[in-house]
Amino acid sequence: MRIALKSPLEIEAMRRAGRVVRQTLDRCRGLARPGVTTAQLDQLAWETFTAAGAVGLFKNYPTYEEGQGFPGHTCISVNDEVVHGIPGPRVLCAGDVVSIDCGVRFDGWCGDSAITVALEPAPPELRELIRVTEETLRLAIRLIRPHLRWSDVAGPMQQYVEQHGFSCVREFVGHGIGRRMHEDPKVPNFVSPEFLNRDDFYLREGMTLAIEPMVIRGRPEVAVSADGWTVVTRDHSCAAHVEHTVAVTRRGCEILTNGN
Repeated sequence: MRIALKSPLEIEAMRRAGRVVRQTLDRCRGLARPGVTTAQLDQLAWETFTAAGAVGLFKNYPTYEEGQGFPGHTCISVNDEVVHGIPGPRVLCAGDVVSIDCGVRFDGWCGDSAITVALEPAPPELRELIRVTEETLRLAIRLIRPHLRWSDVAGPMQQYVEQHGFSCVREFVGHGIGRRMHEDPKVPNFVSPEFLNRDDFYLREGMTLAIEPMVIRGRPEVAVSADGWTVVTRDHSCAAHVEHTVAVTRRGCEILTNGN
């Protein structure tokens, strides 16, 4: 595992990328309503981050060869879609749970963040799903500080989710981030024997991480759809996904994708 620590100047550069991501997601949140298509949200995102001088990280990922790889500028996942949903002609409806994931490169540095919104009128159990997912991310941010192992953070995240009757996705995790969208280390939202024995790591000042709890209302099992990208819940229960890029600091951590 080769974890690249960032200098204060490099973290500030990542914060500038994070501001573009936050502006993009805020505009998409404002447009997300019944009758809008996921393609319209994707187009708005592209217009927003392009106008700011940034380049999207998702289009044509992982090869970045034109016409190959992921076909959208953003990942937009609805209801039982957990992550990596492909934007298209799908029309959003009242009661839908919509996750919007956006990543950009700005002046050579990356920012990555995701939000989940419920289109009103939404039942209380779906609003609770989103609340728990958001609070799981806030819990991780409160716990992070140098010299802790990541398992000291991921364990309470998993416990909080499961205490509320929900499940953590295990096949997909967060990641290091910097000049590239995906860097070491892997950043799970749960603790497994394999992670403890092989992949656990100590938090260090200068680490930059994309933390992204993915929470399912039902069972944790997921599958990849026939399109090769969209991850769905096997029991067709709804899921939520939120994400921030953060930097580990001397006393804790700072969020780089909250617009500050």
